[in-house]
Amino acid sequence: MNANPLLQDWTTPHQLPPFEQICPEHFEPAFDALFAEHLSQIDALAALTEPASFANTAAAFDRSGLKLERAHLLLDNQTSSETSPELQEVERRMAPKLADHHSRIYMHEGFFARLDQVHAQRDSLGLSEEQGQLLDLIHRNFVRAGAKLQGDDRQRYAEIVSRLAELTTAFSQNVLADESEYALQLGEADLAGLPPFLLDAARAAAEARKLPGWAITLSRSSIVPFLTFSTRRELRETAWRAWTGRGEHAERDNRPMAKQILALRVEQAKLLGYANFADYAIANRMAGTPAAVHALMDQVWEPAKARFESEKAMLREEAAKLGEPADIQPWDWFHLAEKVRIARYALDDAEIKPYFGLDNMIAAMFDVAGRLFGLGFSERHDLKLYHPDVRAWDVSRGGKVIGLFLGDNYARQSKRGGAWMSVYRYQARNGGEAQPIVVNNNNFAKAGHGQTLLSFDDVRTLFHEFGHGLHGMLSDVEYRLLASPNCPWDYVELPSQLMENWALVPEVLEKHARHAETGAAIPAELVAKIKAARHFNQGFETVRYAASTLIDLALHERDDAEGIDIAAFEAAERERLGIPPAAGMNHRPPHFGHIFSDDAYAAGYYVYMWAEVLEAEAFAAFEEAGDPFDPQLADKLYRHIYSAGDAREQRAAFRAFRGRDPRAEAMLKNRGLL
Repeated sequence: MNANPLLQDWTTPHQLPPFEQICPEHFEPAFDALFAEHLSQIDALAALTEPASFANTAAAFDRSGLKLERAHLLLDNQTSSETSPELQEVERRMAPKLADHHSRIYMHEGFFARLDQVHAQRDSLGLSEEQGQLLDLIHRNFVRAGAKLQGDDRQRYAEIVSRLAELTTAFSQNVLADESEYALQLGEADLAGLPPFLLDAARAAAEARKLPGWAITLSRSSIVPFLTFSTRRELRETAWRAWTGRGEHAERDNRPMAKQILALRVEQAKLLGYANFADYAIANRMAGTPAAVHALMDQVWEPAKARFESEKAMLREEAAKLGEPADIQPWDWFHLAEKVRIARYALDDAEIKPYFGLDNMIAAMFDVAGRLFGLGFSERHDLKLYHPDVRAWDVSRGGKVIGLFLGDNYARQSKRGGAWMSVYRYQARNGGEAQPIVVNNNNFAKAGHGQTLLSFDDVRTLFHEFGHGLHGMLSDVEYRLLASPNCPWDYVELPSQLMENWALVPEVLEKHARHAETGAAIPAELVAKIKAARHFNQGFETVRYAASTLIDLALHERDDAEGIDIAAFEAAERERLGIPPAAGMNHRPPHFGHIFSDDAYAAGYYVYMWAEVLEAEAFAAFEEAGDPFDPQLADKLYRHIYSAGDAREQRAAFRAFRGRDPRAEAMLKNRGLL
């Protein structure tokens, strides 16, 4: 056991995990030892004879379980970014054990009695704002984890948490298997309409899978360009059905599991006194209630559908010109929309991409972070990382290294789909300085030769995840549990969505958007076209997002603990809401990992639009100042948004930056819905 690297102190730079030393078989014995260590720490805090205080309860709890958290973060990151059958087996075995340990800690009667005592006295303790936030957070987390339940209810709650961990893990692994196994093989006759960048990526994908010819995968950066450019309608339909059919294959059908997850969540919420899971989940976010979410979505849904219909009329005109059916199907939309975009805005994605090489866009986002926040990025080539594609940078501010940033940008079969930010360690000062280790994951289609070229949507994704990364790297709080991005999920998307705006700042583009072959700067008229086309297709995009959001809410507002028929419910809701068949949804329930792979976004897919309201208001402040790098605003942005974590209540933090509460008008205007 002494040789288990998960139990040792790591002497690597930044105390980065020694990836090359860690094997799947290390995790289970390490977790068993670390569970015992963590529980003994909480037992010791509960057994203290001195009076309960903030220091010996809340602050001490924040310092506990650090090695366990380190191992858990490592497992989560590896099973998401570079998994294997062996790691997936570890993940399946450990999911209920981790959930059981969580329940043992958060239902610890002795410790909670002392915590409850301190919390009852909080107003007389002279706590700082950050200390008050920590005490409230820990107390709330204990209560929401069942600490006040008694007898059979207490036992049942722990059983539900454990079973949910098993089901959500299996759900996630099924989606990953569908994504990694699928490849639409193409021969010479199937390449009509495909631009060089997509052919190059498809060739590389086929080679990676040891297939002849070309292959389209279910990575968004592969499937969406194929749906956009392929003139082979029957192949577009095949690809679209594979993309939207993830999670409902007979051998690994996620719908029965989703039904069980929903039923258990209803039971979980009712044990804590809530009518349904949506009430339970949203109570812990900025929105507060499902009614507040519906109030926002009501401003969006009907205008989005109306705009969608006007867009559909344009696409029908284009289909008629091309001799294609007027009855537009979902697999036609991306293709026809691109034709309309070229015709109406003279904007061709194949013309745009050569200006957006991945390396140049990484340099652009680093430049923005330097100008806004004084950050410097120095690439390190001496670190042993978990995959050859991963890159690492020391991050410095004011002449001091403040953390490590990892970039994992390419799609591969061992990596789940989508884009996300994660951490290997949170920033903190309680008990000693801990510098953050942050990783951004994307799933760009890697070029077989030359630069990897990005669509402008890809560029926005890159900047979006970097916004999350900056949130984690700039965190400047005392307590680990308050460190960015540990804050309500409808606020955590503010720093990410806000960063997308700098991807269109003219001076950033002029400096970094350089043609892959000629090195010429992107022409001003092409930037103007990109901006002019921003509202185009927003009806389609908004309907797809809002449809997934509203079905997520409807699923979690049910109070039926017996569960539901997922397929029938989806069909009925699509009919009730009037979701246009040609639009579809961003995520259908069988592969909706946001809400079924864990509970972070359950009853919470709305958070992107909630944060978009905040983001539109925040960037409007820079527009009003006439300078996207206004020093005073950048300093306020750093102090109140990016560095604050959960150390300040979010409405107060936003008000301190903007000077007032947010309004939805700027968001609606940006989406072309006003």
